[in-house]
Parts: sequence; structure tokens; C-alpha cells
Amino acid sequence: MDQSIAQQLFPHIRIVLGTIIGLGITRILMTLAGILQHPSRAKVSALHLLWMGSILLELVLFWWWEFALHRIEVWHFGLVLFIMTYAITLFLMAALLSPDNISEYTGYEDFFLKRRHWFFGILAATFLLDTIDTFIKGQSHWNQFDWSYFSQVPLGLLLCIWAWRSTDRRAHMAIVAIHIAYQAFLITRYFSTVG
Repeated sequence: MDQSIAQQLFPHIRIVLGTIIGLGITRILMTLAGILQHPSRAKVSALHLLWMGSILLELVLFWWWEFALHRIEVWHFGLVLFIMTYAITLFLMAALLSPDNISEYTGYEDFFLKRRHWFFGILAATFLLDTIDTFIKGQSHWNQFDWSYFSQVPLGLLLCIWAWRSTDRRAHMAIVAIHIAYQAFLITRYFSTVG
């Protein structure tokens, strides 16, 4: 594939990625709007709201950071499939936080804790996918990171295992607080510009 075709393909891929990410953002925002419109319909949970905020931020960060894909000169179906799979995992986490109906649960927190195996399994996958995504963007992209970025994989996997096994609300509040704090750290350290 020559350079001009690769340059024409990138905007098309960004549109598809934007659609998937937009669907995830829409799910979260619609759930939040539903909570605001009908606060007594289901028991609201700070834990659930914090994860909604964190995954909303994760969706935006993914969309922003994927601009670095413009450097890729050779596209193939496997690469596009990988990037779409990564976006789909983020959408699935948004969908797990935005159930269509929670009438069989006592509230959003009960739903979240009973669906935590799926949520944290998918979250664990995103840590691995992110490492591969960083690698495919090229050596110059990879080199801009240090230990603080790459430590997210082992730390994130350990937190996901802990969350997978625990139903303790305090543990889950600590995990989401760590996740949000790390997101804030990444934003201030790496995400202020696209290079």
C-alpha cells in the first residue's frame, strides 16, 4: 500500500473508531441522564458513578491518543481488526456500566458488583491491548514513555484480579480511586499533546 492510500485510509479508520467510542460515550451519558431524570427509579451508587466517570474519561483518552495512528504507513486488515477490538472492549465496559434494565437488582451497585467478573476481565484485557497499541504506533511513540506508563500493566492486572475476587465495597472504592488517580497522572504527564 503506497503512502497516499495509507493517508486516505487513516481518516476512514478514525471515523469507525469514533463511531464505536461515540456509542460507548452515548451509553454512559444516557445512563447518567436517566439517573438525573428518575433518581428514585434505581438506587444510585457512588462506586458506579465513579466507574462511569472513569470509563467515560478512558473513552475520550482512547479517542485522543489514537490520533498517533496517523504515523502508520502500512495498513492491513489484522491491524485494523486489532484497533477495532480495542475500541470494542472499551465500548463493552461502558455497556456494562449502562444496563438496559436493572429491575432484578437492588440498584446500580448491586448490578455492578454482580457483573464485576465481566467488567474487570475486560478492563484487564485493555491493559494488554494498550501495550500492543503503543508498540504498533512505532518506536518514537514507544520511546516517549517511561516506567510510569508501563507499570500500568502489572499494577492494573493485580487490581483487576483483586476486584474480580472481592465484593467488599471499600476495596472497590479504593480500586476506582487508584484508577482515576492514575488517569489524572497520565493526562498531566503524557496526554497534554499529541506527538
